Amino acid sequence: QVQLVESGGGLVQPGGSRRLSCAASGQLYSGYIIQWYRQAPGKQREWVADLAVSDGRTTYADSVKGRFTLSKDNDVNTNYLQMTSLRYEDSAVYYCHVKDSGWWGQGTQVTVSA
Repeated sequence: QVQLVESGGGLVQPGGSRRLSCAASGQLYSGYIIQWYRQAPGKQREWVADLAVSDGRTTYADSVKGRFTLSKDNDVNTNYLQMTSLRYEDSAVYYCHVKDSGWWGQGTQVTVSA
């Protein structure tokens, strides 16, 4: 069993920054890929970024490229989504997920508002 716990959401002003965390625990296999998704009210869940835990390679959706950075701390099985230059349209519930698995976190709300 694997548990993913996101944290770090909250209210942030446009142009501001926020760092989300995803702590993983349980029997994770080696070489897994962490994904972040987000879902705004009335919209479909949208893929944001991937991180390959084995080598740290990342990929990003065009909508966040250059503004968001995904990183990891293997010592504590935690990955971090650093979000900068936040826009109103970044408001959503953010989820972490292990690719090709049924493991999802509970989500953390990010609201970008003046």
